[in-house]
Amino acid sequence: MNLSRPNANDVTQTANRSRNVVPGSGICSRCIDGCRGNCEVFKATFRSREVIYPGPFGDITAGADKDYPVDYSHLNIMGYALGAEGLPAGVPGDSDHAVFPAVNTETSYGVKSKVKMTVPVFTGALGSTYVAHTNWEHFAVGAAISGVTLVCGENVCGIDPGLELDSKGKIKESPEMRRRVDTYRRFHQAPYGDIHVQMNVEDTRFGVAEYVIDKLGVKTIELKWGQGAKCIGGEIKVKSLDRALELQRRGYIVTPDPSNPAMQAAFKDGAIKEFERHSRLGFVDQQGFMNEVERLRKLGAERITLKTGAYPMRELAMAIKWCSDAKIDLLTIDGAPGGTGMSPWRMMQEWGVPTFYLQAMTNELCGILAKKGAFVPDIAIGGGFSTEDHIFKVLSMGAPYTKAVCMGRALMIPGMVGKNIGLWINANDLPNTIAPFGTTKEQIFVCYEELKAKFGNEIDTMPMGAIGIYSFSQKLRVGLQQLMAGSRRFCVNSMRRDDLVCLTEEAAKVSGLPYVMDAYRQEAMDIINGKAVTAR
Repeated sequence: MNLSRPNANDVTQTANRSRNVVPGSGICSRCIDGCRGNCEVFKATFRSREVIYPGPFGDITAGADKDYPVDYSHLNIMGYALGAEGLPAGVPGDSDHAVFPAVNTETSYGVKSKVKMTVPVFTGALGSTYVAHTNWEHFAVGAAISGVTLVCGENVCGIDPGLELDSKGKIKESPEMRRRVDTYRRFHQAPYGDIHVQMNVEDTRFGVAEYVIDKLGVKTIELKWGQGAKCIGGEIKVKSLDRALELQRRGYIVTPDPSNPAMQAAFKDGAIKEFERHSRLGFVDQQGFMNEVERLRKLGAERITLKTGAYPMRELAMAIKWCSDAKIDLLTIDGAPGGTGMSPWRMMQEWGVPTFYLQAMTNELCGILAKKGAFVPDIAIGGGFSTEDHIFKVLSMGAPYTKAVCMGRALMIPGMVGKNIGLWINANDLPNTIAPFGTTKEQIFVCYEELKAKFGNEIDTMPMGAIGIYSFSQKLRVGLQQLMAGSRRFCVNSMRRDDLVCLTEEAAKVSGLPYVMDAYRQEAMDIINGKAVTAR
């Protein structure tokens, strides 16, 4: 089992000097007095707490590279030679009609007021991080034109430089939040997709729900218990002392303490180059959760969702059961290791329940509720997904409860790549990875003319990153269509757990899915013994 190496990683810009490294500690097997670096112990000797976080902050996203004993690569997708399920009523399941472009990849979630999506994916929470702020137009428009949901994450109002508070400390106006909502809505392709606004402890205190529902007409509020990358509140870095002090006055935890004269002196000296703004840990209880859901509904929220993280089975059961009792519209369960703009690196590597295990627990608990006849909330699973086979495996493994996959970095990357292609075109500086495909946006982007036909001259106002996200979403859609057609599943609701097999007995034990040598064995024996073959 190849696990992550402590003490050296590209995200912390550290490396071992020696080719031989002690597996447990990550320290070079021969540590020399006089070494010029650059392992984590070496770098932390003078940069201290800075080495906890990936860097440079604001220019990267980061994902843990720990290789878990069991993951989704231990599953394989089954294809069949007969049968077809999920075709529209009246459409025959034959070779002329059951073709892969006929596969419907649409999904929906919600209770009374459902949200449709053209592809069963949506963004991770894009909150107060610098990456989310600077790339918001690309992410928001890209999600909107792709017909998928966008999640506006925590602390957006709280760190808004233009934030206006009333005498009670509640939001009067947040230009940044207004910008974010309006950007998505400009190209929103109703009835597909939605914008969720996420709330943590600070957001609740500021009155974010009241503001976005009343002033911006937001229909979906997402409560947050955690995420897959870390078990503490959200963080960003702040490069200005004045800004750090402002956020501290607003009630945030800021470290090192910017009001401490010693820290101010260190900042003036240039030793401290940035401060961290932290959110508070959330504490939950069932009655408090139910009361908050009821409060949000009275405020006018049409849909309420919950985002929870890579907690153990106890907290997972709390989330599922309480969401069942409250008739929550969507429960997003985010497994370790996650991916984010800023999480403590070793926490990201070593904390939490990995996604594969977490989804197996989710299936078990949802199944128990279903047998009792209880309401089972629609489920979305997040935690390290990037391809169409990931989507297939998650939806099939979680059938019939899992409706969508939450993608974090995988939906951010095409936004940033598309943005940079536009910059490179303008600078006549296309890298050799792109130049062979052309020199104009029309030549480079396969989906450009498709979008132009749909939006006309409005395409000229779209950020290039949005075209990148749309192009990526179409790759996911077509790839998923092909996999689903091979398994004879022509709509998302027809996907089933028995379309997956485990390549290892350990994966079978964890997931409850059949080991490859056992799958369809009885049917095979029946055929060998002369019984007629029938489609499932």
